[in-house]
Amino acid sequence: MRFLADENFPLDAVEALRQSGHDVAWIRSDSPGIADPQVLERAQTENRIILTFDKDFGELAFRNKLLATAGIILFRIKAPSSLVIAQKVAKAIALRDDWNGHFSVVEDDKVRMRLLAIPDID
Repeated sequence: MRFLADENFPLDAVEALRQSGHDVAWIRSDSPGIADPQVLERAQTENRIILTFDKDFGELAFRNKLLATAGIILFRIKAPSSLVIAQKVAKAIALRDDWNGHFSVVEDDKVRMRLLAIPDID
């Protein structure tokens, strides 16, 4: 899968996903300091799923009608270290293959998913 890790996403988690064969771009190394709307635009343009701990992306996605060609995974997990976060992220991502087109919230004990906007077909 193609992911775009937000600036707040830990390197250990980015590396764990890459080791699992995923294509992961990381804002912290590619475009540090860009605003959340620019992250959304990049995800849409590059057909990537955003990985974040930032709750603002939910509001932005629905207000801006982020199209279902992308996706957002908001992690709301408790972890004492970036290594534990990496383990939990890799495990959660491996559980599903339908992250695209959804705003998903991954918590310690559940995953909630909501469809994003369907693009108009002319």
